[in-house]
Amino acid sequence: MTRRTPISVAYGDGIGPEIMKATLNIIQAAGANIEIETVEIGEKAYLRGVETGIEPSAWDSLRRTKVFLKAPITTPQGGGYKSLNVTTRKALGLYANVRPCISYHPFVRTRHPAMDVVIIRENEEDLYAGIEHRQTDQVYQCLKLITRPGSEKVIRYAFEYARANNRKKVTCFVKDNIMKLTDGLFHKIFDEIAKEYPDIVNETWIVDIGAAKLADTPENFDVIVMPNLYGDVLSDVAAQISGSVGLAGSANIGEQYAMFEAIHGSAPRRAGQNLANPSGLLLAAVMMLVHIGQSDVAARVHNAWLKTIEDGVHTYDIFKEGVSQQKVGTAEFAEAVIQRLGEVPKALKPVSYETPTPMSLWQKDEHHKKSEKRLVGVDVFLDWDLGSPNDLGDELSRITVGPLQLRVITNRGIKVWPNGLPETFCTDHWRCRFTGNEGEVVRALEVVELLRRVTEAGFDNIKTENLYLFDGKPGFSAVHG
Repeated sequence: MTRRTPISVAYGDGIGPEIMKATLNIIQAAGANIEIETVEIGEKAYLRGVETGIEPSAWDSLRRTKVFLKAPITTPQGGGYKSLNVTTRKALGLYANVRPCISYHPFVRTRHPAMDVVIIRENEEDLYAGIEHRQTDQVYQCLKLITRPGSEKVIRYAFEYARANNRKKVTCFVKDNIMKLTDGLFHKIFDEIAKEYPDIVNETWIVDIGAAKLADTPENFDVIVMPNLYGDVLSDVAAQISGSVGLAGSANIGEQYAMFEAIHGSAPRRAGQNLANPSGLLLAAVMMLVHIGQSDVAARVHNAWLKTIEDGVHTYDIFKEGVSQQKVGTAEFAEAVIQRLGEVPKALKPVSYETPTPMSLWQKDEHHKKSEKRLVGVDVFLDWDLGSPNDLGDELSRITVGPLQLRVITNRGIKVWPNGLPETFCTDHWRCRFTGNEGEVVRALEVVELLRRVTEAGFDNIKTENLYLFDGKPGFSAVHG
């Protein structure tokens, strides 16, 4: 007998135990050759003082199995609790979040009957780096981090996914008309990698109009890859307009580990009532079966699920008079799917899966030429509320060190000195840019001396950012206004 594949399973909170039981019953009835290691995560772990919500023993299981099927969890109300999903994704290097969003018209209500979109979201960085600071009484900051290796991995994965699944187009959503460095890097890498896949159409949209197009005509998209925050928001939007967030599963893919989950929450108000729809978690389990090489079982489960939906056997959340034939609970829905194992849908398109081949993803380029980096200035951020921008500029202009002189002051990113507009609203958070003449190199000790003099003059220096040229090109944003 073929050795069973070990997987770590977490039953979660709220409706989690019910939908996990239903999911496991279905895939085991279909012949899934798995060995289950049950782990505890979520609310009980949080309340025992485990700040990440996942017990150390669960990490040990994940290291052994490298495959995690996870039900939704409840994070207790109040501060101090870390996101278990974010922790798991980062700790295990799960860089790609994969969310298929497919219409099941006419059996599930949707305005987009032809929709079949897969959103691939970068999963580890961007604003989800979670680096935030309160800098003044009025201003808070969150750092957006985009890296070359992080972008390369998820973008290449999107193209490899498209090729492996006979998808014809990959679209990139960014906002690089505003965030020219961070989103600009993501866009640049997308263009570089797209050239390696001439068999796949590629395109890029600014995320706001792209989102509008996705909501209006999703049938024009195939695979969409985007940074973390946009992907988080728009994958939920896409799932909902395809029919229901409750039907969507997701995969979190890394080079060594993978996690599979529904995209919806734990719905504690529905817990214990045999009402919840297990479809999202079940379709995540289908993705898991493909991942572990049991593609025939995955297809068997998926086609039985499609036949169940097609036959109008629906849970309350998608039940519709005139379309649905039978309203069932969680356990009864699972039994209906089990009864249809071996059948295929007639109206909906049957699915088939091939055993996946290893994907060629990012590797460090040992021959990459490191950029020449030159320090040319510093942005000094101040907490100050003792007057006008001109008052601040007059005082700071008196402080010079070597080539460093005050060139411009901004407030919330807009120039307010010199020659700012009197109508511009200002907070207590000021960015004061000191540079030499254009391109003039500055010594690090000159920056240190400048900060010493700024502090001795009585200013509250809350942060600095060094200004560098990389191969002669600015590694910092220009000033608006």
